[in-house]
Amino acid sequence: MTIQELREKRAKAWDTARDFLDSKRRPDGTLSAEDSKTYDALEQTIVDLGKEVQRLERQTALGAELQSATSAPILGKPASATTEPEKSGTASAEYSKAFWNSIRNRNFMDVSNDLQIGTDSEGGYLVPDEFERKLIEALEEESIFRQMATVIKTSNGDRKIPIVTSKGEAVWMDEEEQYTLSDDTFGQASLSAFKLGTAIKVSEELLNDSVFDLPTYIAREFARRIGAKEEEAFFVGDGKGKPTGIFHATGGAEDGATTAGANISFDDVMELFYSLRSPYRKKAVWVLNDSTVKALRKLKDGNGNYIWSPSVSAGLPDTILNRPYKTSSYVPEVKAGAKCMAFGDFKYYWIADRSGRTFKRLNELFAMTGQVGFLASQRLDGKLILPEAIKTLKIKGA
Repeated sequence: MTIQELREKRAKAWDTARDFLDSKRRPDGTLSAEDSKTYDALEQTIVDLGKEVQRLERQTALGAELQSATSAPILGKPASATTEPEKSGTASAEYSKAFWNSIRNRNFMDVSNDLQIGTDSEGGYLVPDEFERKLIEALEEESIFRQMATVIKTSNGDRKIPIVTSKGEAVWMDEEEQYTLSDDTFGQASLSAFKLGTAIKVSEELLNDSVFDLPTYIAREFARRIGAKEEEAFFVGDGKGKPTGIFHATGGAEDGATTAGANISFDDVMELFYSLRSPYRKKAVWVLNDSTVKALRKLKDGNGNYIWSPSVSAGLPDTILNRPYKTSSYVPEVKAGAKCMAFGDFKYYWIADRSGRTFKRLNELFAMTGQVGFLASQRLDGKLILPEAIKTLKIKGA
């Protein structure tokens, strides 16, 4: 079955679930226990088909990558100079070779001099430039937040970002009347560099196996661990030793709406939608938990249309009120007093990556079990630079 056929099948499954919901909904807007169970099964089919579409899309992309040319065509004329400038420092081929030889502990004395240019202040070694780009790509794949936010690199601990806190304005004037000065007011936000690290153990047999792709394994495992922890902080971090999350009461996004009851209604979603100023709505995205999406699938607008719509075309996401959404398990669920969803332009959340990720090899700590440990760390910070660019929905307290 093709991807398009699966999308159409998913859309038909949603039509079936929607019709069932309309026909079985009681006057008070709820379903009986039996009907609720049936509807949950129909909805699970929609979710499963969606995952299968995503799986086939990844498979197609991988197939296209594997079928692509393994080398670039020769375009230059014979005898013409096509050599690139020799790279230096941590970008050089010598440094990259020495780095991975040191990680595998091969000929360590021979490569120690080459690694001096990348020695970290804490005794580890900065990863080669090409590998760092691989790490960044892996982190972006793991984290939905990095795909939406603005990511910058810093060379030191703090980064000052100027912000216009209030703007001047024009005034009506009579002929020959003196102009009125109206200045912009500037403030600034500071991004620090908090340390996030993890320890990895690898058996000596794997390290000595030339077939084992050590760089890919470390990149994938580093991305899984670091990506999960940093995304949690970007959503709910308190700013103490970690980034400040958008759902945190201090330094996070502004409250756009508060529900009238314990559950989310269509009016609540509309109030959140229009609490965001029009310039930000043009690029706004919903962010919520999967359980919240499930609740929103049952909501209708004033014309009886469901506010959740499935995608039936390639490249177009599912939408809520015709705006795309992303889900994360780190977004709080619907419960009294919690902020359970956000809507806004996440480009105004800035992530500052301090240049250089570090690895350190531990030879003796796990020697008794025939393993070698690695410490991997990076420094970063994240903060919502303009609070009005993202609004949150808060559930009424008990």
